[in-house]
Amino acid sequence: MDLEAARDFLRVHHRAVLATRRADGSPQMSPIVCALDEEGRVMISTREPALKVKNVRRDPAVSLCVLPDGFYGQWIQVDGTAEIVPLPEAMDLLVELYRSISGEHDNWDDYRAAMVRDRRCIVRITPTRAGPNRSG
Repeated sequence: MDLEAARDFLRVHHRAVLATRRADGSPQMSPIVCALDEEGRVMISTREPALKVKNVRRDPAVSLCVLPDGFYGQWIQVDGTAEIVPLPEAMDLLVELYRSISGEHDNWDDYRAAMVRDRRCIVRITPTRAGPNRSG
């Protein structure tokens, strides 16, 4: 699967499992929601103290298994390089991510305050490979 086909899938499907690597090399997986930014990178909102953030800072190689809402059906894997975008730089990205998945918020001031209170950040992934390339 080419990266543009993977991006097309990600524009419609937002549920995924993110795999990062623990210090011992074993996988650490987290269910997440994601969306694409304007440059075709995957964005995930998480808390700064989350284990996935610590793992990405140590090893930025990550994988996503993106699934349809009903779980069964077509799915994709996206591998890439992740970076952490902390607050305050992440605020506009957090708003963009929310809008991409849920539309407009009832009170953006409350939303922004919650992002600061929860110590939110963005994990931004630049895709480098996607699949599967065959089935069976």
